[in-house]
Parts: sequence; structure tokens; C-alpha cells
Amino acid sequence: MTSDTPARRRARVFSRRRSAPSRARRRLGAAVRMIAALALAGGVYTAFTPGAFAEDNVQLSAAAQEGKALFDNSCISCHGRDGQGVEERGPSLIGVGSASVEFQVSTGRMPMTRQEAQAEQKTPQFDETQTKQLAQYIQELGGGPELPEGELVEDLKTNPDALARGGELFRINCTSCHGFGGGGGALSSGKFAPSLHDATQEQIYAAMLTGPQNMPVFGDNQLTPDEKREIITYITVQLQDDRDPGGLFNLGRYGPSTEGMAIFLVGIVLLVFTSLWIAGKS
Repeated sequence: MTSDTPARRRARVFSRRRSAPSRARRRLGAAVRMIAALALAGGVYTAFTPGAFAEDNVQLSAAAQEGKALFDNSCISCHGRDGQGVEERGPSLIGVGSASVEFQVSTGRMPMTRQEAQAEQKTPQFDETQTKQLAQYIQELGGGPELPEGELVEDLKTNPDALARGGELFRINCTSCHGFGGGGGALSSGKFAPSLHDATQEQIYAAMLTGPQNMPVFGDNQLTPDEKREIITYITVQLQDDRDPGGLFNLGRYGPSTEGMAIFLVGIVLLVFTSLWIAGKS
């Protein structure tokens, strides 16, 4: 058996001292490679992710420049420079698209006078041209959903099949909040689904595209553009033009059920008073 001489012990210590720097260099090299890989991945993501940030030097069209002037005068205090948002005052508008701006501004929901549970519809502060200019500025700033050009449903109004399909889609997707007659309804925490009686075709389409307030977004994978148009056809023809669906007295425009309940209650009261009158006479 070989004895453990002092020379061999010194050799082992020297070998350990040589191996320690080698392990440290390997660890340092692995850390450098990891940092380089993360930096490369971040650079690729930043370069190829569209609409993530607004460009400071973006070239705006003439309409968008007019919209920027309106934005800087009326919206920048809440939504910040270049629509980046202000914490606890207003969200970022990067990526919301022109459809969202057209809905919010044309219905008077924006600009808001104060923070509430829900922005309520009021008289718009901008005319149609100014609204489109604001929308174009936000669209060019960060992209997002846009309204289709041209008339939305003019060719569907005389199509009974489109009207029937629109009614079915409306009952499946919209009545739980807006009611069967489109009169709207209360939600939780002081929020509500608004009435559809005065909504324009563009506002309805924009609301389905962008999902304002508590409304879900109905993207083209949930409702195709043709299905959206059929729903708008049903709303404009059946609920807006025909003001009394299923009844005569326009009781909330919920259909014949409310009128039947009203007739029942009034009839019962009349019968009770008639019975008391007859009993008193006899």
C-alpha cells in the first residue's frame, strides 16, 4: 500500500488550487452566454412586435395631425403624451384603434368629466369630422381595430334571411345584458348595459369590435363581419324602426310579457274593487 507522503499531499493541494479557477471561469462563461441570449431575445421581440409602443418620430397624415392638435388640447391630461396613459387618470390608447375612439367620442362618453363606475352617454363635444381626426391620430399612433369603409347594412335591410339570422344572433349574444327589446339593463357595482334605441350602425359595430365598458369583445373569430352586420340589421330594423315589439303600449319595450303583467295586475285590482262595491250595495 502506497504511503501518503508530504510530497503527494502538496501535489493534491496544488491540483485543487488549479481546478478552482477553472470552475469559476466556466460559471462566468455560462452567465455571460445567458445574458447575451436574453439580450438577443429581447432585441428580436422589440424589433418584430408591432404596435407595442408609439413611435416618437412617426409621420402623421394631415387628418392625424389635426387629430393630434385636438388630442393635445382635450385628452392629453388623462391619456398622456402620445397616448401613453397617465397612472390613475387614464389608460394608454396605444393599440385601441380608431373604432374605439369613434365609439367613445361620438357617444359623448369621452372626454369624461370625472371618474365614475361607468362613462355615461352625453352630448358629444366633437363633431363627426373632429371625431374621425382624433380616431385617425390614435390609429396611426398605435394601430388597432378599424371600422370597415362604406355603408354597413344598407344591402341587408330588405333581406328577410339576414333579419332572421340577426335576430337569432342578437338573442344568443346580446339579450342577457341589453334585453330582448334593446332597452338595456342594470349590471353589478353601479354599471349598466346601455339602450340600443338611439345607437348608430357605426357605434354598434365599433362596440362589438372593441368591447367598451363591461361589454365583451366580439372579434371576427366569435362573430364574423357578416354576422355583425346581420345583428345591426336586426337592431336597426326590428328594434329601432319597430318601436313596439310584440305589444301596443310600449311598456319598457320588453315585448308582450310586461304588458300581460300590467293587464293582469290592473284587472285584479278592478275585480277586487268591483267585488267590494257589489258587496257594499248588497
